[in-house]
Amino acid sequence: MCKRKRTSGYYPEEVPKILEEGMRKTVMVNIYERNPLARKQCMEHFGAECQICNLNFENTYGAVGKDFIHVHHIIPLHEIQQGYAVDPINDLIPVCPNCHAMLQRKENGKYLTIGQLKERLNNKKLKLV
Repeated sequence: MCKRKRTSGYYPEEVPKILEEGMRKTVMVNIYERNPLARKQCMEHFGAECQICNLNFENTYGAVGKDFIHVHHIIPLHEIQQGYAVDPINDLIPVCPNCHAMLQRKENGKYLTIGQLKERLNNKKLKLV
C-alpha cells in the first residue's frame, strides 16, 4: 500500500527542516459542565465496557484499567447549548476512547451515530472471518 506524504499540498519552502513542538499558547474555549453522578449511574447501568466494540479495559490491561471508560453524550452538549436534566441511561453511553473519537468525527458534515459505528465495526469483523 502506498502511503500519501503528509506534507503533500505544501510548497517545499513551507516545510521546515526542524519540526518544533511544545510552544505554549493561550486558548480561550467554552467548556460544558458534566455531572459526575450521571457518569456513575451510567456506568452502574451499562458497566465499564465499550457499548460499541465491547472493550473492557480491566479485562485487557488488568487492575490499571478498572473502571476506565469514556462516557459519551448521545446528543452532544454543544448542540443542546444549555443546562438540562440528563438521563444517565438514555442520554449517555460508555465507549472506549477510540470509539469515542470516531463518534466525534464528522463524515460528510455529520457525526456517525452509535448504530452506524457499530455496523461498520461488525462489517469489518465479518470481513476478517
